[in-house]
Amino acid sequence: MRTIPTEESLDIEFKSDLKCYPDHDLIEEIVGMTNTSGGYLFLGVEDDGTITGVHKKHKDPIGVAALIANSTVPPIAVRAEIINEEGKDVLKIEIPRSRGVVSTASGKILRRRNKLDGSPEVIPMYSYEIPSRLAELGMLDYSAQPLAGATLDDLDPNQRIRLRRIIQNRSGGEKSLLSLPDDELDIALRLVTDVAGNYVPTVTGMLLIGKEERIAELIPTAKSAFQVLEGTAVRINEDSNKPLLELFENYETYVKAWNPERETEYGLFRIPIPEFDWSAFREGLVNAFCHRDYTMLGRVRVLIDDEGMTISNPGGFIDGVNLKNLLTVEPHGRNPVLADALKRIGLAEKTGRGIDRIYEGSIIFGRPWPDYSESTSRSVKLFIQRAKADLPFAKFVADEQNRQGKPLSIYVLMILSILNNERRCTAERIVELTNLSESKIRSAIESMIESGLIEASGKGKNRTYILGKKIYRENKETIQYVRQTDIDSIRYPELVMKLANTQNGIITKQNVVELLKVTPQQAYTIIRKLQSEGRLELLCGGKYSKYKVINP
Repeated sequence: MRTIPTEESLDIEFKSDLKCYPDHDLIEEIVGMTNTSGGYLFLGVEDDGTITGVHKKHKDPIGVAALIANSTVPPIAVRAEIINEEGKDVLKIEIPRSRGVVSTASGKILRRRNKLDGSPEVIPMYSYEIPSRLAELGMLDYSAQPLAGATLDDLDPNQRIRLRRIIQNRSGGEKSLLSLPDDELDIALRLVTDVAGNYVPTVTGMLLIGKEERIAELIPTAKSAFQVLEGTAVRINEDSNKPLLELFENYETYVKAWNPERETEYGLFRIPIPEFDWSAFREGLVNAFCHRDYTMLGRVRVLIDDEGMTISNPGGFIDGVNLKNLLTVEPHGRNPVLADALKRIGLAEKTGRGIDRIYEGSIIFGRPWPDYSESTSRSVKLFIQRAKADLPFAKFVADEQNRQGKPLSIYVLMILSILNNERRCTAERIVELTNLSESKIRSAIESMIESGLIEASGKGKNRTYILGKKIYRENKETIQYVRQTDIDSIRYPELVMKLANTQNGIITKQNVVELLKVTPQQAYTIIRKLQSEGRLELLCGGKYSKYKVINP
């Protein structure tokens, strides 16, 4: 069985060694990979994946690793080994992702990217890209840097008044800041920094309270756009270089006009349910401006169209963050000083867990989860689908939160959402869908069983979970509840026999899995029960076993 990948990617590289691949080219490839995402280089494999073997000069893995370490600054510690594939030796080099910026011994700094056709290439890393790389690794806070060419006169007094008003009106704002005079307020929020005995604006200071024309001149990367499309008709299309505090207020005003609300009865009250949750929108917007890469050309873009709302920003996820750990990774961002200022002002989550709010905003109304799947190494894209609220589910969640006197955790909400959509799930399936650890899921499940939110049936690997009877009662689906808990399991044997009789008396375990939506082990248990009752017999064994109906 082949262990080498069949095609190249951003972290997989093939190099032919039939004519002895030049060492300096090998070093440049490895520098480009370590400055991007690391990966594996296979020496002795053609670009199309054909294995042709490594040259005798490169059959010493220790020597090649030493060559790479001696030819890079700082030295790269790779792991190299000879593997045998299809009867030929191949040198496999494992390249770590660097924790800084690496160059060749001759001073070349390189990075890796995908070309338009999807194939990878190594290109120079220019000087202006180095701060972006360091910020991505969490080694440089660009937002804390003094802004070249900026003076205190570039800060707008009207924006500082806006800042004080936001602190006063937002529940999370630090009210103690309001007692400080302007110069001390700027220092406390690190809007300015001391350079050779004089205070000058930082990037954060200009972004938050700078004059619009000076932001456009001094930080040309700090652009944003708000767009609304109805079909192909453009309703709003505004580009801006305004300071962030003014932008947040403007964008909230725009969204209100394009975020219709539907009222629903809740006891004696009527509650408005917006198309897009306000907290989710605010957190998505703050995250986009807070975590964007201000060294890259591009813009933060808010788009509302027939499909939903998209909020995107230049700069991929920071090192250590990916699609699978968004909800569990330790909070850390690309611009810590900017993030801290937004928290103290009251615009951002104090805990740094704004992502929880974004997920919660969709889940509590029974809507599809936020989608980050179109994010790349160069941008982050949040998509919130336009969808009708599941009102019975939303009421059930609200009732439960009122009963407990506190909000439900994001883990509990995710489990409830999954069971509401899939009806019945194993713990393994829930872990797969949430990307949370099994221990957290099982802990949440047990507490939910105790509180009656969900119910369990079966044992061991066959143990499955459904929503508790309260949600079925709320949905007026008591019949479906009984079917989920009792009738289905009683009817399973008859359904299996009916299917077998329609297939010329033959059935397989996979047929049972697809018919009953159960696990392979559960399907096998049902078949064994029918065998013990003398209704089925094994026709042929092996991986694809078949069973035959026994006619009385």
